[in-house]
Amino acid sequence: MSEEEDFAALFEASEKARRFERGQTIEGVVVAIGDEVGFVSIGGKSEAQIDIAELKDANGAFEVLVGDRIHAKIISTSGGITLSRKGVRNAETQRELEDAFNAGIAVEGRVEKSIKGGYEIRIGRERAFCPLSQIDIARTVDPVVHEGKTYSFRIIEYRDGGQSIVVSRRKQLEDEQRASADALRRTIVPDALLKGRIASVLDYGAFVDLGGGIQGLLHVSDMTWSRVPSARAVVAVGDEVTVKVLRVDEGTGKISLGTKQLLDDPWSTAGTRFEVGQVRTGRVTRLAEFGAFVELEPGIEGLAHASTFAPSGSPRGWAKTVPPGTTGTFEIVSIDVAQKRIGLTPVDEASRIDVTDSGERPLDAESKATLGSLGDKLRDALHKR
Repeated sequence: MSEEEDFAALFEASEKARRFERGQTIEGVVVAIGDEVGFVSIGGKSEAQIDIAELKDANGAFEVLVGDRIHAKIISTSGGITLSRKGVRNAETQRELEDAFNAGIAVEGRVEKSIKGGYEIRIGRERAFCPLSQIDIARTVDPVVHEGKTYSFRIIEYRDGGQSIVVSRRKQLEDEQRASADALRRTIVPDALLKGRIASVLDYGAFVDLGGGIQGLLHVSDMTWSRVPSARAVVAVGDEVTVKVLRVDEGTGKISLGTKQLLDDPWSTAGTRFEVGQVRTGRVTRLAEFGAFVELEPGIEGLAHASTFAPSGSPRGWAKTVPPGTTGTFEIVSIDVAQKRIGLTPVDEASRIDVTDSGERPLDAESKATLGSLGDKLRDALHKR
């Protein structure tokens, strides 16, 4: 290139540069990236250059590629236009954060480290503070568990032009939980099948966490076809269960759940398994004034009337011989599957005396003698047939 051509090129660059001023912020498109500088188209045939380091992130990886649009500040117009993203890049991030704050939009941030009262959060190139109480919905026992994690945060304070930024992950989680709960509630209708986790257990039932902060009650009577004394005998906190929605109270929002409804009703086939004259082993589940209820199979109970037990000196003396939990042998004397009723009678003394199986005190000698005598008569009658 001759001196005249070299001078002409410099003069043309100088003329183009006069349209721009030092300190001016402009927008351009990266058109090439060299070994040391990048070239940015800033309108028409005008190009500017920028140090390649300013196109990289803190780890040295390119965050801007050819074709990307950037904002930069003119730091020199001598012999051409030189740009810098220092300051502009932070200002751009701050504008985005301020917009997110005003619009209530979540932003992504990385938990750098725990500090006094909370955490230092990095959002892009900005730093923010998250109070300890705002890092999670549940109480954080060990603050270190969140360090290095990337979460979505809600900006709850933005002051002094972005010099003071306070964020909350808890608020974001609560909003997500409410949104999830609203969507989930639309699926909670009678007969729906849902998966959940046992949150707490009481004698009368268990509360099942269905997600989104929604819980339903699984009553002990709806857990299994078999009669159990307490829900604690069936489930424990943390168990994962599949439940059927039985009822939803529109007024209170209470949800009733069941698990036994997912199994066949044992009475539906009882007619093929039970018949008059059969002798079955059963367990006394509860007592009433008129007799003892005996479980023959899970969900199948029969009634042994008080009159079928040996008489006693007191009005309900028979009940002392068969406390709940007693196991024994009973004969089926009547059956009505449609009404779910089976009539029973104790067969021998073993079925009525084996109270040690229930953990209760042994029968006294008088009770044993009375029941033994009745058992002998029953056996004699069977031998004569």
